[in-house]
Amino acid sequence: MRIAKLNGRAHLLSGPGAIDIARASGGRFGPDPMDLFAHWDAFRTWVRTDGVHPAAPYRREDLGAPVPRPGQVFAIGLNYAEHAAETGLEAAKGMPSVFTKFTSSLTGPAGTVHLTGPSVDWEVELVVSIGKAAQHVAAADAWEHVAGVMVGQDFSDRDVQMSGTPPQFSLGKSYPGFGPTGPALVSLDETAPDTPLRLRCWVNDELVAGSTTNSSRTAARSRLPPTPPVPRRVHGPGTAAAESTAAAAGRAPRPPCAPWERRIGRRTSRRRAAAADPPCPAG
Repeated sequence: MRIAKLNGRAHLLSGPGAIDIARASGGRFGPDPMDLFAHWDAFRTWVRTDGVHPAAPYRREDLGAPVPRPGQVFAIGLNYAEHAAETGLEAAKGMPSVFTKFTSSLTGPAGTVHLTGPSVDWEVELVVSIGKAAQHVAAADAWEHVAGVMVGQDFSDRDVQMSGTPPQFSLGKSYPGFGPTGPALVSLDETAPDTPLRLRCWVNDELVAGSTTNSSRTAARSRLPPTPPVPRRVHGPGTAAAESTAAAAGRAPRPPCAPWERRIGRRTSRRRAAAADPPCPAG
């Protein structure tokens, strides 16, 4: 199944159409997308067994963040070997670097990002969303708690991110609109267990980043990142984990952004010319 937030309401995407979950279920689930996680097992059963419902056409620009208000957002830095190499940094051994983006940065897959300075750049991400509360969960059982995955972007104001001693990441990554996700949260039954997922990003119709989850150094089951690696935290329903960025496509490092306009499935911008690209911080 593919869960989307459309005009503020939870929907299932079905081909070119969308099904309003609250109306189709007679008010049992939704309309708030976050309500689905409070009844995750019952909701999944309803989707599997309730039959076919008519889908209505929708506009992509009306899509919002599929998981609009997660209780926590974890992000994993330097998770892709190729990305670590292009930054000139070595990924930490054992537990990877973990930071957060504030939930107020989350937005949908279409719209305008208002930049905060000349050093804002982009990173395409695979985002995992938790469906059931998890604490002290064995690695072998972790995926039983996952609701699904979605594509995302991690925008960062690098000047703000690297300010301070020591530097802090969260403020420079958490301006409004700096966490676009979607168009949909895709359940795990939509992908084969041994199929790596491809992440790509375009700027001005130029492919600038591309890799697969096979190169994710913390990948579980060879295709997806693990749940956030914080063993003593309670990961409540809706918790999001972004698993670092894919490598640049034949070029490194990525340039800073100029004013952006985001579109479903693609990212477009006007890029400023530069004699040399500055190095990208980790994450």
